[in-house]
Amino acid sequence: QVQLVESGGGLVQAGGSLRLSCAASGRFPNFIGWFRHAPGEEREFVAVISRSGNNNYYVASVKERLTIIRDNAKNTVALAMSSLQPEDTAVYYCAAGHQGSIYYLSPREDEYRFWGHGTQVTVSS
Repeated sequence: QVQLVESGGGLVQAGGSLRLSCAASGRFPNFIGWFRHAPGEEREFVAVISRSGNNNYYVASVKERLTIIRDNAKNTVALAMSSLQPEDTAVYYCAAGHQGSIYYLSPREDEYRFWGHGTQVTVSS
């Protein structure tokens, strides 16, 4: 089992930055990703990083503004977000899976077995 707890969400003005953190406990997963769920929208993939830490993948719409960072010693994954816009407003979820090698990652929601409860990010205009 893996437990995931997100933190770092909040209210920020457009153009600002936030750093979300995901703390994992239990069996440390292979890949850890971030998804977001905006009001009236379906949940969407944002970014993922492999257990090795040197493979990552971002959704194209946010690639230039987000950085995903993994610290295996601390069992944490951070998502640094900059130049935030109102359309980034959403609940951000940390999710993880065990399958594959330490280099494996996936943007597919159905490959994620473990989910956190989410952290709210609100960007005001």
